[in-house]
Amino acid sequence: MEGGLQDSTLTGISEKFKTELLNPQNIGKIDDPDSYVRVTGVCGDTIEMYLSFKSGKITNIKFLTIGCGATIACSSYVTRISKGKSIESAFKIKPKDIDDYFKGLPDEHKHCAKLAVITLKAAIKEYAKKRL
Repeated sequence: MEGGLQDSTLTGISEKFKTELLNPQNIGKIDDPDSYVRVTGVCGDTIEMYLSFKSGKITNIKFLTIGCGATIACSSYVTRISKGKSIESAFKIKPKDIDDYFKGLPDEHKHCAKLAVITLKAAIKEYAKKRL
């Protein structure tokens, strides 16, 4: 992983954001995933996401990113809240949910929440496409 927020930019952001940024969850790859996608956002950050499913639920989810700290934090949060959810429920996650959880992302990083959600939805769509 590359990128990150400088210490001076940690001022004024929520403790939840700092915790997610400094201790991200679900980083890595899944061997033989049910779904894999790689999405690059308008900012140039890239997220790879790996999902495993069982009985219509996300049983495992991991990510890798080349991006800033906000992309890492948003990806971590999205993977944490998606694990165990049904496909339908996970597909309903919105960037606003991430922004609300973090009590407001800095304006220059709101697109990171959108990229994390777009990547999750792309991975779910990829899985659904394989099942048809």
